[in-house]
Amino acid sequence: MWFFDALASGFTRPTDPGHLQWFRIIFGIVLTARFALAFGQGGWDRLDPGSLSARLAEQRFGPARARLLVGAYRPALIIRTVAASALALGPAPRLSLLVVLAGAAMELLYLKSPNAVRYTLLTGTCLLLAGDLGHGPHIEHGLSTANTWAQCLLVLITTDVYWNSAWQKLRSPQFHSGLYLAQWVHTYSQIREQLPHRRQFAVPGVVRRHAGNLTDRDVRLWRTVSGCVIAAETALPPALLIPQTMPYAVAAGIGMHVAFTCLKPRQLITFSSLTLGAYVAFAV
Repeated sequence: MWFFDALASGFTRPTDPGHLQWFRIIFGIVLTARFALAFGQGGWDRLDPGSLSARLAEQRFGPARARLLVGAYRPALIIRTVAASALALGPAPRLSLLVVLAGAAMELLYLKSPNAVRYTLLTGTCLLLAGDLGHGPHIEHGLSTANTWAQCLLVLITTDVYWNSAWQKLRSPQFHSGLYLAQWVHTYSQIREQLPHRRQFAVPGVVRRHAGNLTDRDVRLWRTVSGCVIAAETALPPALLIPQTMPYAVAAGIGMHVAFTCLKPRQLITFSSLTLGAYVAFAV
């Protein structure tokens, strides 16, 4: 298996630099979409003078630093979106990547739950450590040690995300019993018409009607789903590394992340897209 061979060789085993070049393009496209979405639903006006976000920033950082953040906010939204597009197109990938990571890190200053930002920074750092990001939208295949360390690191981070998630779910009686998902879908079914941004959720109607009533049957159904999720998150990393099982693992991963994203599309689209994009790092 190439991953363990790379570890044993001290990361001197040649790999195909095209894998990380593909991920650079995927990373740029995903971040362009994320940054473009940040302009909507009040994002452009988030730090307007007198807004709640501006007041919270002033309390957290003090008046002088808050004014700097407010003044830089809108220009940063524009610059980071342009940089993300440039990263995907590849004219100056390393400089574009630095700007993109700085623009993503800015969200740590005002988002309440910046988990997607942290994962973005981790995967982006893997790209930053790559020796050959390529140029333009073209992929250069071959054998080189330039990206071996970065590719292994991306595999390790993705594996840790999956296994840590599976461990946390396994430790949660409410999740592995099916009660968490049953309650979530039931509550969403009851209040969906009152939600201010209903497009942020995309639970199919057939799921709401047949598995959103919080009956014993529904809880048992969601218990099965929870068990499948835990098993999939545990099995996916090794399955992705084995060439014979990789196509099936990719299909399973896509299905799982599509289901995740249906629960909270706006919040999970970045995480799911980057995680699926990281699958290219598992390939030989």
